Amino acid sequence: MSALFTIIVPVFLVIGFGYLVSWRGWFSESAVDGLMRFAQNFAVPTLLFASMARLNLGNEFRVALLLPFYAGAFASYLAGWAGAKYLFGRAPQDCVAIGFVCLFSNSLLLGIPIMERAYGAEALAGNWAILAIHSPTMYTFGITAMEFTRARGTGQSIGRIALRALTGVLRTPLVIGILCGLGMNLLTHAGLVMPEAFWAAVDMITRAALPAALFGLGGILYRYRPEGDMAAIAMCCMCSLFLHPAITFGMGHVTGLDSAGMRSAVLTASMAPGVNAYLFANIYGAARRVAASTVLIATMGSILSIWMWLAILP
Repeated sequence: MSALFTIIVPVFLVIGFGYLVSWRGWFSESAVDGLMRFAQNFAVPTLLFASMARLNLGNEFRVALLLPFYAGAFASYLAGWAGAKYLFGRAPQDCVAIGFVCLFSNSLLLGIPIMERAYGAEALAGNWAILAIHSPTMYTFGITAMEFTRARGTGQSIGRIALRALTGVLRTPLVIGILCGLGMNLLTHAGLVMPEAFWAAVDMITRAALPAALFGLGGILYRYRPEGDMAAIAMCCMCSLFLHPAITFGMGHVTGLDSAGMRSAVLTASMAPGVNAYLFANIYGAARRVAASTVLIATMGSILSIWMWLAILP
């Protein structure tokens, strides 16, 4: 019970505060959009840059850590895609969007603060390793799957579709932050030393990233009213909150993952879909209602599911 109040509730209180002030009209939609634009386009990419620049790449990029998480993620995608297609008879583009909702965990805005509160900042190395390839991998897969689905029967070449997908991924601020951080990491190991003032400025921005993003997330969630399609929404919540972490947990035992890695992989896998899952659906105009409602309902439901996984983990 103590984990619920000391680890999980503070994070969701910040989200709830953003939700409350948006609901009461004390923080306008334009203000929420501006805050999220700052968080997602500048502060969070800076946080990713700093984390990647300081990550011990040799120690943390382990098959035993990454394979369980991503095996669970893609199994969750397949379950969501198959359920949308065969259980609910959704259109092909809707199936991809619903699968993406099941695939994309909120590994940064929820995963990092929950993990840090549970096990301390020193336990985040595994999370950063997962995050280093999370957005590039998930966006590349999702955009490619959607572009191939849309192009079916149009005669477009595979090369053109792949180039469009890759271009879309490389323009994402989060991916730019990760790639710049990895580049800085390599340059640092090659002997580059940045001035202390540079890192002081970077750290000032990173300290604003998560509080601003969590508060803004509350404002964004206020817009997503649960509407219809409840069976599909329930399926997405089950895949995201239970199937993905369960597969990760089982695969972690198979690969001999240590306790620290198991915590990073399973807790990250147990996070609700992030707002980016809705943005993906909105860009393509596919399954937007399912995506929006799942983000809201799964985020609220993750209070209990995270508590459960914290109790199970060593």
